[in-house]
Amino acid sequence: MDVQLKRGLLEVCVLTVLTKEDSYGYKIVKDLSGHIEISESTLYPILKRLETQNCVTVYSVEHNSRLRKYYKITQQGKEKINDFLNDWDSVVKLHNFVKEGADCD
Repeated sequence: MDVQLKRGLLEVCVLTVLTKEDSYGYKIVKDLSGHIEISESTLYPILKRLETQNCVTVYSVEHNSRLRKYYKITQQGKEKINDFLNDWDSVVKLHNFVKEGADCD
């Protein structure tokens, strides 16, 4: 899969995980593992980018005498998911155009 396409999909997938509950890095990777391949080293730059875009907020909670960073989706993050879903019909149309026009057999 193209890196840029996957990057955009990963952002939406991470936000979707956070719609269910606030979460931390390792758990987000675990929650996504059945749907899309992602490592923690890929996840953290995505979370930082989403934070910069005001799609998530970050807070810390003590766990086993250590601070654990939790991520919470914002209204802007929810709007990003909705924008993705609204744009998906256009993506499907382009996919069908390429599939029908390509003679790759």
